[in-house]
Amino acid sequence: MVSRAGDRLRQALRDLEHAEKSVELGDYEWACFASHQAAEKAVKALYNHLGIEVWGHSVTRMLRDLPDKYRPSEDFIDIARKLDRHYIPARYPNFHSEGAPLDYYSRDDAERAVEYARRIVEFCKSKILQT
Repeated sequence: MVSRAGDRLRQALRDLEHAEKSVELGDYEWACFASHQAAEKAVKALYNHLGIEVWGHSVTRMLRDLPDKYRPSEDFIDIARKLDRHYIPARYPNFHSEGAPLDYYSRDDAERAVEYARRIVEFCKSKILQT
């Protein structure tokens, strides 16, 4: 398998930057979704760096399934669980009983999501750089 870890990590950092800009623009639902994407791509970069193929979109599962040497604590995995909640509801109006996703997200939600994503991206980046 060709390693694309560097490409994935660069895109994760770009997605994180997009999430930060979305907070400033007031696009809170997009900040939450971009935060999830940044975390997902960072974790997939780590898997790719390890030579392991991984599929899916659950950052929680991917972190939990990392080899022991790379697996974070359950407390850390809990922040992934919070990000995973944004994968679909932040994008699709039919997820909610009424209204659009923009009606359900606040600045606080977006800032928390960005912080969680930043922590996951930095965790993955540090693991990639140390091996």
